[in-house]
Amino acid sequence: MTMSLARGLSTLNTKKRKPKKLTIKQLEQYEIDRRVYNKRMRKIGAHDQQMSSEDYTLYRRGEYKPKVTKNKTLSKSWEVTSYTRETNNREQYPSNGDGIGNCYKKENNTYTGTLITGIATMHKSNAVPVTNQKQAIDIANMRRN
Repeated sequence: MTMSLARGLSTLNTKKRKPKKLTIKQLEQYEIDRRVYNKRMRKIGAHDQQMSSEDYTLYRRGEYKPKVTKNKTLSKSWEVTSYTRETNNREQYPSNGDGIGNCYKKENNTYTGTLITGIATMHKSNAVPVTNQKQAIDIANMRRN
């Protein structure tokens, strides 16, 4: 037998609960907290975030709806202008990109030692340095097994 509800019934409780009334002690604590909150908002420069006593109580209970403010538009249209300094009486120095400079290309690194005699492939594309003839033979035998 399956468990099902009769038509029109629901298992979801959609009834909205009424909030509990605040006690005098809670209201006093909210007032102290509101003053601290407003002081902190003034300190960080967010004066528009300060709240009245009623708004702060709603805020603490999770019922606060912030007031929507429209964006203020500037009355003047601001133009971006560039400024060039007058340099009539100064010498003009050529920039580094005009063919004058002291940068040279770095030489490539090349191995000039005698320790490593070559590079072998051990497994798939694993490159291994070979230092003597015995290592080369060992690596070659590993690939054949």
